[in-house]
Amino acid sequence: MSTVPKPGAAPAYAERVARHVPGMDDLHRMTALLLAERVPADGRILVLGAGGGLELRAFAGMQPGWHFDGIDPSEEMIAQARTFLGPASDRVTFHEGYIDTAPEGPFDGAACLLTLHFLPREERLRTLRDVRRRLRPGAPFVVAHHSFPKAGGQQDLWLRRNAAWLVAAGVPEVRALAGIAALKERLPALSPEEDEALLRAAGFTDVQLFYAAFTFRGWVCFCPGK
Repeated sequence: MSTVPKPGAAPAYAERVARHVPGMDDLHRMTALLLAERVPADGRILVLGAGGGLELRAFAGMQPGWHFDGIDPSEEMIAQARTFLGPASDRVTFHEGYIDTAPEGPFDGAACLLTLHFLPREERLRTLRDVRRRLRPGAPFVVAHHSFPKAGGQQDLWLRRNAAWLVAAGVPEVRALAGIAALKERLPALSPEEDEALLRAAGFTDVQLFYAAFTFRGWVCFCPGK
């Protein structure tokens, strides 16, 4: 089981993701509000893992003057995002690939939701540094993904809690429990302390936790400068 279910029809895809991520709609709204603290009304936002279009639609709905560059490695997910966004897709320029394919900017802000946990530590650090390099001084960066304690058996405890959430949300118990092993084996998730240290190592400052929901954590941080 990955964090984000396999793609499908846009409304059904959104419903499936919402079952996997506690408070997903609220996470999107909080992210937009945190970005808006420093991003101007006509700002340009870099969004990593933009396929599907869920966060893009939330951001576009809250900030009608923002424009976006959305990065995603999946052509299928980008196509789905265009459909899901409807008329708002006119404000998004999509780029198929990874951070290397993103324009140089400078961007007024950036977001990366439910994506970084797929990257091993060194690749994650390189990606974070490349995001920072594309931001204006003082620009906000919001991230959220799987991040949970691991020491002293806490990893298994939090993964069981994640499975219990999925069951309560309607996922069959067998599938939810099978997901525990998949998360442990396939997902290079870090602890919250490691995630915060990596953001600082990438050059971001004032790292602040704003979201915590079972195995998920979210932070806002800033590009050094004004």
